[in-house]
Amino acid sequence: MKHEIIEKNVGLMGVLIALVISVAGMAEIVPLMFQAQTTQPSKGVVPYPAVELAGRDVYVKEGCYNCHSQMIRPFADESLRYGPPSLAGESVYDRPHQWGSKRTGPDLARVGGRYTDEWHLLHLINPRDLVPESNMPGFPWLQDKLVDGDLITTKMKTLRWLGHPYSDDQINQAAKQVSGVTEMEALIAYLQFLGVANNGRAQK
Repeated sequence: MKHEIIEKNVGLMGVLIALVISVAGMAEIVPLMFQAQTTQPSKGVVPYPAVELAGRDVYVKEGCYNCHSQMIRPFADESLRYGPPSLAGESVYDRPHQWGSKRTGPDLARVGGRYTDEWHLLHLINPRDLVPESNMPGFPWLQDKLVDGDLITTKMKTLRWLGHPYSDDQINQAAKQVSGVTEMEALIAYLQFLGVANNGRAQK
């Protein structure tokens, strides 16, 4: 009888559904906020340097995440193609993270160092010059726009306030480091930075 009352009262049912989802969500999410594996960086993972941080902004601005994920799932076929599965500690300095499983293009979590800078440049200008079957659009205009040094400096200050361990020197040198750097160069630097800790190469 009580069950019938709930089913026939749309408002009450909606409130109870929202309550159940909220409690279940908190039970799953809140513990993760206090686990070291999700809040502490994995070995070798450091905050993005100025140029790479600028490149990440270009990556997000151009919507690259719509077709490329940065999360390798723990399945044999993914590990064989992309490398070891992604860890939560690899993404502690990503705001927002670039996870996901929808891939029009390949996962990029371990793409750093897999190709040369020249390969990335040609691929970003016109992907079909290197991969004839690619349906990825070209981004030649990124060569014509420079990175905004003041914006990157401000962003690094904000990220430090949020807990990223940027030093005063890193912040003070940010504008100088990105001076004269095009968005194309920054994007390539970002791509070359992805997964380097897990590929055994030293971070910058």
